[in-house]
Amino acid sequence: MNISARLVRPTWTLAVMLIMPAASAETFQDILDDHWKRAVEEQVFFRGDPDAFRMNGKLAEVDAEARARRREFNETIIARLSLIDPRILDADERISYRVFQYERLTERESYSQYDHLFPITRLFGYHSYFAEAPAAMSFLESADYRNYLISLGDFPRYNREHIALLREAIALGYTHYCKSMEGYEATISAHIVEDAEESALYVPFRRFPAQIPLESRNMIRMAGKQRIESLIVPAFRELLEFFNNEYMPACRKTVGITSLQDGDRYYDYLVRYFTTTDMSPKEIHELGLAEVARIRGEMNAIIDDLQFTAGFRAFLDYLRNEPDFYARSVDELLRRAAYIAKTAEGELPRFFGTLPRGTYNIKANSGRGSFYMPSSGDGKTSGTYFVGTSNLNGQPLYTLEALTLHEGVPGHHLQTALAMELGLPEFRRTLYHSGYGEGWGLYSERLGKEMGFYEDPYSDFGRLTYE
Repeated sequence: MNISARLVRPTWTLAVMLIMPAASAETFQDILDDHWKRAVEEQVFFRGDPDAFRMNGKLAEVDAEARARRREFNETIIARLSLIDPRILDADERISYRVFQYERLTERESYSQYDHLFPITRLFGYHSYFAEAPAAMSFLESADYRNYLISLGDFPRYNREHIALLREAIALGYTHYCKSMEGYEATISAHIVEDAEESALYVPFRRFPAQIPLESRNMIRMAGKQRIESLIVPAFRELLEFFNNEYMPACRKTVGITSLQDGDRYYDYLVRYFTTTDMSPKEIHELGLAEVARIRGEMNAIIDDLQFTAGFRAFLDYLRNEPDFYARSVDELLRRAAYIAKTAEGELPRFFGTLPRGTYNIKANSGRGSFYMPSSGDGKTSGTYFVGTSNLNGQPLYTLEALTLHEGVPGHHLQTALAMELGLPEFRRTLYHSGYGEGWGLYSERLGKEMGFYEDPYSDFGRLTYE
């Protein structure tokens, strides 16, 4: 941070405190309520699960002015929070206070970093989240369709603002490593369709709830089709042209963000952001090496038990090439996943004293692979475990138990559904720390051994490949 920034922050905080009401006039809950109200208005939820993206009318603004506005609001929240004495809170509130304070301070730091320059990554992107969202949204009344049409109409602006961020990234040299983004254009071109009815964004217009009159359905359907044809597809074409002609030619030739100017500082921030620990990158790497050695030892033990003598590499080749380890159809893959999921549900009462009421379903995903999308939390949608079906040879059956336990129960569904049902403050219901969330998923994979899974040694080996 430069000297001017150090001087401005205390001055700004003091100014905010001078116009604040006395601490006794405001409660911690008041601050939480104001913060959540603004987050809903902005449609930006700091450190929310990106897989939980849903559209609800106007889309978020991501330009410099919007970021400055959110930064300023975050500073007012930090100042207000400093006037609350956590000692007067009960035990549950003190936990929420500490988490909320940690989040606001982390958000403060994020504004001096480069997160906004990476709205696309190898695994996902703002455009793919937008296109996938309708598959897990509820369309129960006319208002749901009105908001959806607003979102479709707003996508060109949303797209342009993200492209502007990517151009800023090019100017600063903060682009992705070239090799990591090879083939990424397919995630964009998949949504450039000749017929609007082939678009993933058209799916909500294929079926309507009974309470919406027939004439209204036709009007809504026509409006949706028109927006996809005249707004959505051209926006995706614009993004594809930019990606191919501007972004990829400027992609980073060096491996690792630390190769860039200020990259070390950004990397250290990312380590803290994703792990929430004070461990150094070197300490985390050493821990990882120790874990890999342990896992490799367990893998070798399984190979020995199977009396496979050709060696580790040959065993991996065997797993890749043996047809019996792969589903022969999408239907077979989904049926096998559903059986594992239902079996796991039956085991939950033996291991957990509190279980969520919220349910989840299983759907095929021909896009970016397998993942879990939480419910909306309003009782109108279930959680969804999306099983990647675009390449059946890329989803071996020997990893399906680990994958399903990780994404469904006792994994992400149990984790997120409980968070939504335990009466926590709103911000904690949608909060997603990668270290915690993926740690829970990893724990769930291993818990499967106690639940009776992985009786097949190949499946247990698959679990270890995930670990």
